[in-house]
Amino acid sequence: MQGTPKAVLAAALLLWGGAVAAQSPPDVILSNGKIFTADDARPYVQALAVRGERIVATGTTADINRLAGPRTRRIDLHGRTVVPGFNDAHDHLPHGTPAGRHFGFPAAPLLPGPSPAQVLDTLAKLARQTPPGTWLQGDIGLVVLLDPQFRRAALDRVVPEHPVMLKPPWGHGNILNTKALQVLGISKTAPDPVGGRYERLPGTQQLSGLLSEYADWNARRELNATLPDAGWVRLLQQYSAEALALGITSVQDMAGDMVPDQTLRVVQAARLPLRLRIIPLPMTTTRGIRYGEWANVGRHLTPLVRVSGRKYILDATPLEGGALMRRPYPGRPGWYGRLNFPVDTVRQMLRTALVSTEPLMLHISGDSTAKLVLTLMSELADDATWRRKRVRFEHGDGVAADLQPRARALGIVVVQNPSHFINPALVNAPPVPLPLNPAFRSLITAGVPFALGSDGPMNPFLNIMFATTLADPKEALTREQAVRAYTAGSAYAEFAEQNKGTLAPDKLADLVVLSQDIFTVPTPALPATVSELTMIGGKVVYEAKVIGKR
Repeated sequence: MQGTPKAVLAAALLLWGGAVAAQSPPDVILSNGKIFTADDARPYVQALAVRGERIVATGTTADINRLAGPRTRRIDLHGRTVVPGFNDAHDHLPHGTPAGRHFGFPAAPLLPGPSPAQVLDTLAKLARQTPPGTWLQGDIGLVVLLDPQFRRAALDRVVPEHPVMLKPPWGHGNILNTKALQVLGISKTAPDPVGGRYERLPGTQQLSGLLSEYADWNARRELNATLPDAGWVRLLQQYSAEALALGITSVQDMAGDMVPDQTLRVVQAARLPLRLRIIPLPMTTTRGIRYGEWANVGRHLTPLVRVSGRKYILDATPLEGGALMRRPYPGRPGWYGRLNFPVDTVRQMLRTALVSTEPLMLHISGDSTAKLVLTLMSELADDATWRRKRVRFEHGDGVAADLQPRARALGIVVVQNPSHFINPALVNAPPVPLPLNPAFRSLITAGVPFALGSDGPMNPFLNIMFATTLADPKEALTREQAVRAYTAGSAYAEFAEQNKGTLAPDKLADLVVLSQDIFTVPTPALPATVSELTMIGGKVVYEAKVIGKR
């Protein structure tokens, strides 16, 4: 008992010191603005103050300006709009490839893509212009991908000495020529890996050249592993510079394109100034999933980079007919799509998630896949247990109205990607019939946690335009809903809502000053929005020009 007075005195001094620190002037004040906090309790304020890496106060310009000290940087926003830093909840980094020559067809319609003749003509020209052995990688669409005559034999006749890889922008399906198969060590009769398929020539075991799902991604990873780190570092740094100029302060990377050691080397060498969450996406072999390939990787690589979670891809997409649906695909009687893994494997993924500290992300497009997983979850544990796990449905296109109550009860977090559902009226394109109607606003209305990620064009303002102009007006988001999903929703999706996602006291000062008011500008003007100032953890990491400094 004799030590008690000393302990009380020490505690009192500690509290007194903390109170003094709390009264010290902020480092930065932003005032006289339209600040969207993404906080439902107080969605708009005029000003905020930052000390160190966190926000210390929000309120009126008059109230916040009173906190300023002689060294406080005071930024007069002159009415500019400020939002929380965007958190891209679903991307695949780095963008692009440093290998060989890449070619696309920007004038071709996005989904149908170029014609077989256009692709072959382009390959023939590139083969004449580049040394044999140079990789030729191109973008294709459904016309080429679904053409059974456009396979490695057709490519071999035009480019026998150059390895060729052709893939659609949505990342499901890949056509290789014989040279590419040889370079990647894939025999002409290779067995299918778990979760993936090699298309075979009719009546034989010979590979046609079309690789699907994990067969495709394994091949890409094999190619990427042969490329020098320096090229990937350059692409990652280029992404970061573009992201900061767009106000992206956090990104969640579905890390499957490189082996773990290569991913870590590249990320550490890139020294990115934004927050990066690496989400491991284990690849497979003919024997099973490589569950342990990320097992010995630390969770925190740098103060801004962490490794967390596991992602598995359970089905493909409705575009090429790979998402597992409850009804047959239009024009394909008896075809419902397919699961990438046996049901028992999916059940084991869920069992592992129940005892693991790693959050689980599942790529789920089809409504039958969604129903299956919700059913399995309900069989394995009670709703409250699952809610603590926050299992994510990446895309979640198939979480139809009848499934939404169970999704909410189980705490499913849906991460949706607006660029997957561009309203054809925006781009003067004919409508593309799909076997499902994507859920956006109905999920929010149903109380299902909802986030946005790019998984395509990285521009958040372009994606906000897509999300607010969906072909089904009942599903279109308001602009405030879209920004909340891109900030607060994405933070919740990574268990980070206590630290970021809203502009409120004690939250990290991750924010962006915008070049225009995205809540009022005409819809076509949204994609031209850029950042004038991007702040991460209280530090200005991007500034187009010095604004409002006094």
